[in-house]
Amino acid sequence: MSGKMLIGRKAERERLEKCLQADQAQLIIVYGRRRVGKTFLINRYFDGRFDFKLTGAYAEPRETQLRYFSAELNRQTGEEKTAPKDWIEAFQQLREYLSSLPNEEKHVVFFDEMPWMDTQRSGFLSAFEWFWNDWGCTQDNLIFIVCGSATSWMVENIAENKGGLFNRQTCRLYLQPFTLRETELYLQARGIEWSRRDIAECYMILGGIPYYLSLLDEGLSFNANIDNLFFRKRAELWDEFDHLYKTLFSNSEQYIKIVEQLSKKRMGLTRSEIVQQTKLPANGALSKILNDLSDSGFVRKYSFYGKKSKETLYQLSDYYTLFYYRFIKGGFGKDEHFWSNTLDNPARRAWEGITFEQLCKDHIPQIKQKLGIAGVLSEEFSWFGTMQGDTEESKTGAQIDLIIDRRDQVINLCEVKFSLNRFEINKDYDQNLRNKIAVFREATNCRKTIQLSMITTFGVQKNKYSGIVSNEVLLDDLFREP
Repeated sequence: MSGKMLIGRKAERERLEKCLQADQAQLIIVYGRRRVGKTFLINRYFDGRFDFKLTGAYAEPRETQLRYFSAELNRQTGEEKTAPKDWIEAFQQLREYLSSLPNEEKHVVFFDEMPWMDTQRSGFLSAFEWFWNDWGCTQDNLIFIVCGSATSWMVENIAENKGGLFNRQTCRLYLQPFTLRETELYLQARGIEWSRRDIAECYMILGGIPYYLSLLDEGLSFNANIDNLFFRKRAELWDEFDHLYKTLFSNSEQYIKIVEQLSKKRMGLTRSEIVQQTKLPANGALSKILNDLSDSGFVRKYSFYGKKSKETLYQLSDYYTLFYYRFIKGGFGKDEHFWSNTLDNPARRAWEGITFEQLCKDHIPQIKQKLGIAGVLSEEFSWFGTMQGDTEESKTGAQIDLIIDRRDQVINLCEVKFSLNRFEINKDYDQNLRNKIAVFREATNCRKTIQLSMITTFGVQKNKYSGIVSNEVLLDDLFREP
């Protein structure tokens, strides 16, 4: 297949090619965050050459979905059959149609936004299970692709199905947002030539989501583009938040309650803290919501260094949502040039520093590559704690942006700084860094070798205090291919 005009997605394209060359039926699952480019990938890779393609309609009843099914089938066959009465009859018609096609050719079926087809009491999922288990899986020339943005539905009902589709899928493609490097390549392909600092800040707002990036205007500067997308009246992304969550989660209000509280806490919240802040009951429904948010890429789950797994922290990791709560909610429409007018705003500088930490956590492979430990197994954490003193007032606290705990008995304590120029360590900051190392070692009883690593935009200015830094990672290093 062509795969023309595709930026990145190399591993996914290679996997699709293997499925095409396989000599048995293929059930391919494609899922990931809404707007991440799932449909674009499949359409471009197969160049639109599908023997049958059906797209689910959001919030439409079974009867409407079946009418769309019938319209597509009639288009493919040139016939004028009436719409099937249920999904069993629909899949029977699909089976008859596919059976009429030449046996010597590969046949590709694409069901996009499949979760929207599974309306209440529709019988869709059981009918699909029957179709695949009774006939589809026996057709060596059949490639059936199912896709959906409701990642939780895709995981629960297809990828990790415990019923009729258990272990039936032959390929799972979880589509990640673009990396910084892929974002740069995409912008260059669009004729947008920005500095890497601007690209990084753009990433900290749009998050490497191809649809959002496609809205950028090559004729505008970075700051003007953000004003254009978010702050002008009726801007492209002014109502994206509500649309995004409502189309992904049926009871979106509860999901929004959680992400709103997470947006207020830089390091994240534990499950018990989420219950306390949202007043949601601590039951199985809460567990499902947290898992859904994690599976969908909105929330990052990670362990607190030195604690047991029950101390899992949930951190809001979706860039668009973070930006929405920081700058959009409650303030839309007040200044159509808000972003251009906040270049020296302390609130913007504080947001840049916090969000750059998120960006680094999403580019751990690139960081490890620069540190020369790409092949070393590691776990990544954040940490804050205190060192005991003789009195309550003499206790010393510290917070560490990123910890890379390596299997080779070395720990990289990473200090992350998003600055306009080379970052300069002065006497006070030198003492602050030494304090962090001391507090961490005592509070965690760490016996491993500790290296202080600085992750900055343009590097650390060499002076009499810079020797405390064992190794450096620059913004350019985050643009490497992993």
